[in-house]
Amino acid sequence: MHSNAMPSEASGHSETSGRGETNGRANANGQFRFGGQPGTHGREAGPFAQAGAHDQPDMNDQPDMNDQPDMNSQPDMNGQPDGIPEATVARLPVYLRALYGLAERGISTVASEELAAAAGVNSAKLRKDLSHLGSYGIRGVGYDVDYLVYQVSRTLGLTQDWPVVIVGAGNLGRALANYGGFVSRGFTISAMLDSDTAIVGSRIARLTVRHVDELESVVATHKVAIGVIATSAGSAQAVCDRLVSAGVTSILNFAPLVLSVPEGVDVRKVDLSIELQILAFHAQRRSAARPEPGSASGPGSLGRSRAGNAKTTDGRSRPQELAAQA
Repeated sequence: MHSNAMPSEASGHSETSGRGETNGRANANGQFRFGGQPGTHGREAGPFAQAGAHDQPDMNDQPDMNDQPDMNSQPDMNGQPDGIPEATVARLPVYLRALYGLAERGISTVASEELAAAAGVNSAKLRKDLSHLGSYGIRGVGYDVDYLVYQVSRTLGLTQDWPVVIVGAGNLGRALANYGGFVSRGFTISAMLDSDTAIVGSRIARLTVRHVDELESVVATHKVAIGVIATSAGSAQAVCDRLVSAGVTSILNFAPLVLSVPEGVDVRKVDLSIELQILAFHAQRRSAARPEPGSASGPGSLGRSRAGNAKTTDGRSRPQELAAQA
C-alpha cells in the first residue's frame, strides 16, 4: 500500500469543497499564541467598524464575481457569517501565514495594502474577504494583527486540535509524519497505517505503524477528523471508502487519482505532477520566444535575410552575382 515514489500531486485542487492549509492555533482557553505567548485578544467582536485611512478602495480593482456574499446566509451564534465564499476560505490561510510573518517581526497593526502585498492579492479583494469575518480595520491605523490572527483562526476552526491519520507509510507518508509544523498549526498526527508487514510495527516520528486493518478502530479511538491518503492510486479509493464509512468527512489526497466521495465529504487533492507540467508549458513558451545565441533578431532581420538570398534571373544568388562582378 505504501508508495516510495514522490507525491504525484500538489496544487490544492478541491474535489468537493475542501479547505486550505493554515498556519495557526489557539490554546485551550481560546487565546492565540505567538512563539509560546498568548495573544492579547480573546474577544468575539472588536471596535473595527470603519475603513482605515490607508484602506481606501482601489478604483482599478475589479470585484471577483465568485466572491459574492450569500444574501440568504444568517450569522451563527458566534457572530461568524454562515456563507463565506469558498474562494475567500481558500485565501484565509494565506492571510494567516502573512499575519504570522508580521507578528514575528513585532508589527502590531497593518494597513490593507501591506497585508495584501504580503499575501499576493489586491487590497480590495482582501478587504472584501475580511469583511466576511466582520473585520473592517481602524481608521488611520489599519488592522490589529493579533486580533485578526484570532479572527481568521477561529473562522478556519483552528481554536481546537484536529486528530489526523496518515494511511501509507512510504516516503511521502514518512515525510508528512516527520513534519513538525502540523502540531503548531493545530493538527495532531494520531496514527500511521500501512498494509506492508515489513513496515507495520516500525517506528516513524514517535508513532508505531499499525496495520491498515485497524483503520476503523483507530478512527474511533482517536476521534480522527482528517484522513491523509498517501498510498498508490490502486489503493486510494478503497482507503477513502473505509475512511468515509468510519466517519471521516475531511480527506487530503496525495494519490494520483480523483476520488469518488458522497455528499458531505470534503476532499483536497494535491498534485505535484500537474504543477510541474504547467511549469513545463511556460518554460517551453519562454524557450521558444528566446532567440538563439548568434541568430539574427529584430523586426528587420527576416526581411534582410530574404533580400540577401534573393535569386537573380540566371539562378545565382545575389551574393554570388556580386562576387562574379568583383
